[in-house]
Amino acid sequence: MYIVKSSLADADLKTVAEALQGALVDLVDLSLAAKQIHWNIVGPRFRSIHLQLDEVVASARAHSDTVAERASALGVPPDGRAATVASGSGIKPTPAGWIKDTDAVSTMVDALGSVIVRMRERVDATAEPDPVSQDIFIQITAELEKHHWMFQAENA
Repeated sequence: MYIVKSSLADADLKTVAEALQGALVDLVDLSLAAKQIHWNIVGPRFRSIHLQLDEVVASARAHSDTVAERASALGVPPDGRAATVASGSGIKPTPAGWIKDTDAVSTMVDALGSVIVRMRERVDATAEPDPVSQDIFIQITAELEKHHWMFQAENA
């Protein structure tokens, strides 16, 4: 049952809905992973990386809201519940406890890289059925790639 009806054909809506839901899960988990590391980072570069992690959290949270609202606009109820995020994320689990600054950076490089790969797949998947959603994925990917570059430069 659709409360909000999309103008997209059912097959196209299915493709776009899966892309939006996958992006939502990845973005919610990225914000959680970055915040977990933010709370537990230690080492000589603590402060700069601590602040950099907050930028990723803010970015992921803002984009997750955009993605969820796009899904809602298309009549697809977004699902950001913890169990859904835990079972559907493409990000490896974040280590528990204190995390050395160099390990924190490596963990973020891996997490961002995983999300970027999946986001680029969504860019491709939505090109035909919904260029509007594709544009959202393009913008998100560009910002995530900027964060990815900055974290890679931290451990160069």
